[in-house]
Amino acid sequence: MTQGGFAERLAGAVEAKRSQVVVGLDPDPAQLLPGAVERAGEGSPAERAARAVAAHCGALVEALAPTCVAVKLQVACFERLGAPGWDALAATADAARAAGLLVIADAKRGDVPHTAAAYAQGLLGATPTPWGPVEGLGADAVTVNPLLGLDALEPFVDAARAAGAGVFVLVRTSNPGAVAVQDEPADTPLRLRLAALVNELGGTGPGLSDVGAVVAATAPELIAELRAAMPRATFLLPGVGAQGGSVDLLSAAFAPGSSGALVTASRSIVSAALEAGDPRAAATAAEELRATTWNLR
Repeated sequence: MTQGGFAERLAGAVEAKRSQVVVGLDPDPAQLLPGAVERAGEGSPAERAARAVAAHCGALVEALAPTCVAVKLQVACFERLGAPGWDALAATADAARAAGLLVIADAKRGDVPHTAAAYAQGLLGATPTPWGPVEGLGADAVTVNPLLGLDALEPFVDAARAAGAGVFVLVRTSNPGAVAVQDEPADTPLRLRLAALVNELGGTGPGLSDVGAVVAATAPELIAELRAAMPRATFLLPGVGAQGGSVDLLSAAFAPGSSGALVTASRSIVSAALEAGDPRAAATAAEELRATTWNLR
C-alpha cells in the first residue's frame, strides 16, 4: 500500500468508534481472569499458561472492542512463555482483528539494518523461503527503538508501508529514567533529535504520516514542543492511569485532529477486570477514559 494507508485506516477507526483509547495487554500468568485460568487444560507449564493467557486476553478483547480503537500487545509478556507464548500472541492478535480493533505490537525492536529487516518481517510482513512465505504476526503497527539511527529504522518503515501498517518510534518514554537520557543535554535534548528522525521518516504531504511517535503522557509539559517538532506524527501516549499521567493535560497532542494522538492505558483498565473478576469492569473503565479523551478534540 502507499504511504498514508495506516494513517487513513486509523482515522477511519477513530471516527467510527469516536475513540482514541488504546488498551495495553501485558498479561501476567499469575494474575488472570478466573475463567481464563479454568481454560489452562493439560500439558507443560508453558502450554497451560499460554492457553490461559490467550483466554484472558480474548475475554478482554471481546469486552473492550466497542469502546477502544486498538490493543497494544506487549510482546515480551507473551514471548517469555516460549513457543506457546507466541501462539497466544498470534491468537490474541487474531481475536482483536476479528473484533474490529487495530493491533499494535509493542516490541520496541531496534537493531542493525539486516536484523531490523528480519524483525520487521516477523512482526509486520512475511519471510520468503524456498517452500513459500512464512507469515509473521501481521500487526497494524509496531513500536521501534531509534537509537541505532536512521538506517536501522528504514527497514521497519519500508515493511510497514508495504503492508499498509505503521511505525511508532520511541521519542520520549514514560519511565522515570527517561529524564536522565532523553531530556539531556538541556540545549539539544535527545528527544528533539529523535523527533527530527520521525519527522524526516514521515516525509512531507497533507495529513498525518504512517510514522508516529511514542510520547509520554507523564511529561505533559513537553507535548507542545514535540508536537511542533513532529506536526504530522500520530502520538502514542503511554502513562495514563497507573503511571500518573492525566488526560486533561494532553490537549496539545490532538492539534492535527481526532486521530493525532492515541491514549494508552494498561494496568488501570485491566486491573478493574481483575479486581471484579469480570472483563466487563474493564470496559467500564475504558469507556470513562474514552469519554474524557474524546472531549479534548
